[in-house]
Amino acid sequence: MEETDRQILTLLAADGRMSYTDLGKATGLSTSAVHQRVKRLEQRGLIKGYGATIDHEQTGLPLTAFVSIKPIDNSAPDDYPDRLAPLDQVESCWSVAGDESYILKVRVATPADLEDLLARIRAAANVSTRTTVVLSTPYENRPVT
Repeated sequence: MEETDRQILTLLAADGRMSYTDLGKATGLSTSAVHQRVKRLEQRGLIKGYGATIDHEQTGLPLTAFVSIKPIDNSAPDDYPDRLAPLDQVESCWSVAGDESYILKVRVATPADLEDLLARIRAAANVSTRTTVVLSTPYENRPVT
């Protein structure tokens, strides 16, 4: 990947709403040249989308936890992401190496809601869980430079 494209990706990761004009000023390119490069980065799949950073505390979901899941029956099909997709509180699902099969990032309002969600995860996917509750988040989703 060209250095200019990498610079554009870094700038957009920090501010997805940055205008083509501002991207051009930061990279030394014309507005139309930046626009073409961004479109190519999107078409190549390097830019998968744009999103807002949400203050989950203000939306009523202040409790974040990481839930590791491990199959109870190792011969069962590995369709856990599909089984857990209907649970809106599951924000992310990562397939991992190690004792567990997946790690889920979940957001809920209260410890009681977390307890309820864990029961629903276990029932939906027939897995055991190990949970880590987040106490604070000094930073998250930092752009890679």
